[in-house]
Amino acid sequence: MFFLILLVFVLFNSHGLVSSLNNEGFALMSFKQSIYQDPEGSLSNWNSSDETPCSWNGVTCKEQKVVSVSIPKKKLYGFLPSSLGSLSNLRHVNLRNNRFFGSLPAELFQAQGLQSLVLYGNALSGTLPNEFGKLKYLQSLDLSQNFFNGSIPTSIVQCKRLRTFDLSQNNFTGSLPDGFGTGLVSLEKLDLSFNKFNGSIPSDIGNLSSLQGTVDLSHNLFTGSIPASLGNLPEKVYIDLTYNNLSGPIPQNGALMNRGPTAFIGNPGLCGPPLKNPCSSSTPSASSPSSIPFLPSNYPPQDLNNNGGKTRKEED
Repeated sequence: MFFLILLVFVLFNSHGLVSSLNNEGFALMSFKQSIYQDPEGSLSNWNSSDETPCSWNGVTCKEQKVVSVSIPKKKLYGFLPSSLGSLSNLRHVNLRNNRFFGSLPAELFQAQGLQSLVLYGNALSGTLPNEFGKLKYLQSLDLSQNFFNGSIPTSIVQCKRLRTFDLSQNNFTGSLPDGFGTGLVSLEKLDLSFNKFNGSIPSDIGNLSSLQGTVDLSHNLFTGSIPASLGNLPEKVYIDLTYNNLSGPIPQNGALMNRGPTAFIGNPGLCGPPLKNPCSSSTPSASSPSSIPFLPSNYPPQDLNNNGGKTRKEED
């Protein structure tokens, strides 16, 4: 009889341990297990004996559902597990300035209500999954200062609520997807600098009437002429086209007018004001793309793999 009571006690308690933490808590415990180093003990109170993860550091809940995981600047070293995608009410992920490595799991995009994904300042790599198109509510995407490569997923143009789009300081290649300017109609910030994007600058970028601040396309491999339609952007927008392979005359209209030469340097094939390089009579007009892109022999001007000397973001 004693042994029977003991067996029931053990089974009861083991069952209690298994069932005490809800499913979302288990998903986050999987995240914790993917962290190899947590030098500041940021996840020290993530405990499987809790009923929910709502009191854990960096976790925010609404109606007992996890809506945010925010653990920036904590020197976390590990990878991103696919289990984060099972948090059906997840809205915000902020893991900036840590030491995450590996790829971005496609399963993450099962959390289709995601509004912000901020992962800058890590060591993430690989290509971006095409599942981005599922994130219809995404407003902020910052993957800068990582080691991502490949091209921008074509489905990104379906993220029509996207306001911040920062892919700077990575190893992205390829041309910008079709419909870039007509799809991302809500875009306010665009930074694609310090990558290896190529092809021509899409003329439909001129449709992005909500852009603010600096549109940074610098330090890439863009070729062809500057689309005159870029002048349709708000006049207060500063367009940085430095250090590409652009050629032909610089259009003199709208947001492209009254700009100093610093917005265009590093493109030896460009001509006309504000540069001191006059256009020859045989130079194609600014409205017609050059049939033969200018390819300077001294590109790149600096080592893109070392971020070209661009300062890192403030870790605030």
